[in-house]
Amino acid sequence: MRQPITIAGTIIQPGTRQSIELPIPSFYTHTSASMPLHIVHGHKPGPCLLICAAIHGDEINGVEIIRRILTHKTINNIKGTIIAIPIVNVFGFVSQSRYLPDRRDLNRSFPGSKHGSMASRLANIMMTEIVSHCTHVIDLHTGAVARENLPQIRACLKDHPETEAIARAFGVPVIINSEVRDGSLREAAHEHDIPVILFEAGEALRFDEVSIRSGVRGILGVMSHLDMRPKSKPKKKFKTLISSSTQWVRAPESGILRSIVPLGMLVKKGDVLAYINDPLGEVETKVLSPVFGIIIGKTNLPLAHEGEAVFHIAKYSKAEEVSNHIETYHDELDPYTDEVRSEQVPLV
Repeated sequence: MRQPITIAGTIIQPGTRQSIELPIPSFYTHTSASMPLHIVHGHKPGPCLLICAAIHGDEINGVEIIRRILTHKTINNIKGTIIAIPIVNVFGFVSQSRYLPDRRDLNRSFPGSKHGSMASRLANIMMTEIVSHCTHVIDLHTGAVARENLPQIRACLKDHPETEAIARAFGVPVIINSEVRDGSLREAAHEHDIPVILFEAGEALRFDEVSIRSGVRGILGVMSHLDMRPKSKPKKKFKTLISSSTQWVRAPESGILRSIVPLGMLVKKGDVLAYINDPLGEVETKVLSPVFGIIIGKTNLPLAHEGEAVFHIAKYSKAEEVSNHIETYHDELDPYTDEVRSEQVPLV
């Protein structure tokens, strides 16, 4: 008989699911605050998968991704356990901010402590109450305000075959092999030998249907890989190529930015990515690609200061192959071009 799981003093029996409000420090008005959790504790044994979003409070695509996962038709019959946290940084979410009220970045505050800053205390609550139960973690993110990211997985793959396996199971064409950042949830989980992948897609404070569908499909793919749910019907397979380095392209001048390349586009060294003009259009400067690769991030704000990051490029030796995969992948997820009828009404 499988054992129940206890989180925040609440016992969840096998074969049940339950929502919990995990107490966190209150607002300075003395209004109580809590982190919403939903636990699906399957009848049969299996992995314990944490799916969390909005560690940065303005990165909200993951909130909708988790909502769709929790309403998926296979979720009640899983093996193992899902712990879903749609809003980790409740304070930032309420104020539509990346940060906590003290301007600290929660994702630079792990593993935290009971007696530190608010960020440190929240990180400690996450580690002791949640991550301590988990065998795998999927952390959902977006780009910053006015910065959009192509759907991609970031993970530290060195000497960690299980992390690479779930990264590939997520099924996005772009995987970035990146070292863990100090104080991040990735680093804290990595220190406990818990495989963790970070999904980046879309822009802060915006819902994007393709990014949301990408996240849902990817999480279901990971669950299938972990044998938490039945394998999906075979789709056309493609080999995911991993990029080990990326490069930011910065504005050579200040001015009005006119971008001419979309996310996912293959670019070569010397290609024109954008033009920067003065307000009267009398001076024009080209923004050139310094490398061969794929555009995985870009600014959506047509105003740039000299030195500001305006494009993010993943370096690939076979970038053309990746570019073809990206186009196919986007068409499969775009509600205007996909061939599969979705149970979810597309967001526009």
